[in-house]
Amino acid sequence: MAADWIRDLESSDSRIHKERVIEKALMASKLGSANAQCFLFNCYLAYNPFYTYNIKQVPETQGLTGRPNPWPQFWALCEALRTRSVSGNHMRTMVEQCSEKFDSDEWNGLCRRVLIKDLQCGICEKTLNKVLGNTEWKIPVFTCQLATDSTDRPNKLNGAMRLETKLDGVRVLAYIAVNGTVTLYSRNGKVFENFPHIVTAIENAAQVIRLKTVAADGVVLDGEVIGETFQSLMKQARRKNDADASDSVFYVFDYLPLSDFQRGYWNTQLRKRIDRLESLRDVVDADAFRIMPGIEVDLDSSEGHDVMRRFAEDAVKEGYEGIMIKSLDAPYECKRNSFWMKWKPTITVDLAIVGFEPGTGRNAGRLGAIICEGEDQGRRIRVNVGSGFTDAQRDEFWQTRDTLMGVVTEVQADVVSQNQDGTYSLRFPRFVRFRGFEAGEKL
Repeated sequence: MAADWIRDLESSDSRIHKERVIEKALMASKLGSANAQCFLFNCYLAYNPFYTYNIKQVPETQGLTGRPNPWPQFWALCEALRTRSVSGNHMRTMVEQCSEKFDSDEWNGLCRRVLIKDLQCGICEKTLNKVLGNTEWKIPVFTCQLATDSTDRPNKLNGAMRLETKLDGVRVLAYIAVNGTVTLYSRNGKVFENFPHIVTAIENAAQVIRLKTVAADGVVLDGEVIGETFQSLMKQARRKNDADASDSVFYVFDYLPLSDFQRGYWNTQLRKRIDRLESLRDVVDADAFRIMPGIEVDLDSSEGHDVMRRFAEDAVKEGYEGIMIKSLDAPYECKRNSFWMKWKPTITVDLAIVGFEPGTGRNAGRLGAIICEGEDQGRRIRVNVGSGFTDAQRDEFWQTRDTLMGVVTEVQADVVSQNQDGTYSLRFPRFVRFRGFEAGEKL
């Protein structure tokens, strides 16, 4: 049975064992084993991030044996679910009917796990691709372009650039399939299901979007979903039930054809990509889906740097995190690089230490975080600060923690944030120094 390969994978937690099982399956498939080929294809169906089956409840069966186990029928079911050609009660009926054609061990151990997108045997796409990377079974890797900090690369601030405000939201990639269906993903390939109004808005314009972006095999829109506040947006994005993110808006700032996204690289200049996105402004639903505005500057001139400085200052005054600086002549590359750079201000706040948390993992037996409280501009702030420490400081501060209670500490952060209960904290807090340890400085 094809599910025997799953049981073999489950028999040991060893990474090497799991890789050897996959290697054995690959060798068997090359020798003509239909069983092994079936297993590898099911791995592909389960871990391909672009294959989603849009079903939340998949039944288990009990005691079924001697069934025909018709894998082509199961794969046809997967395709129907993936393309959404069936839905609702018809979908549930088809799944139930298919489950009754398989032995329970085969259905529960493999088929059902494919549909829920988790083979539950301790492997992931990286495990599979380590063995299958040069084969037809290679799993597409879900990555996107990421920005670097402009303060680390001042020599890159030259040439023709596009400036955009830096939104405080959730990175979202919208995949528009050839049939016009839309799936929203996080930047790590997790499916977002709590923005149905955004999905509907994109699907309504899908045909025009594919036409204007010249993407024959599907297109990926890259952008950010923002809501009333970052905290409320994240709460709704992660909820499994009763989510209400109807006030959120998807701002699209880039795109690329599916084949190039899967390849991880598209050698088309940003200026050309932006021109095609701009042609979509008349077809989008502004209540749910918008094209990100921006301006162009020449950073080879002092005037361009003046424009960038004023643009950044205005963005911060209006409440944005900062700005994005993007090279207009650069391609889209699915990794962190200096084609996109971010600039955002930081703040420092002086807070008193009121407690300590022990470390875990590599920091076990030493400091994990300091707990700080204090007033800043009339706001009472309480925050756990767990970064910015050297290994030596974690050891020293943990051993001397009793003497550090009440010491005023300079904490750097991106911004003061308000919690759901009205209290205040800091976003991305980092330890800088103990203020009281500066000679001649008052606490």
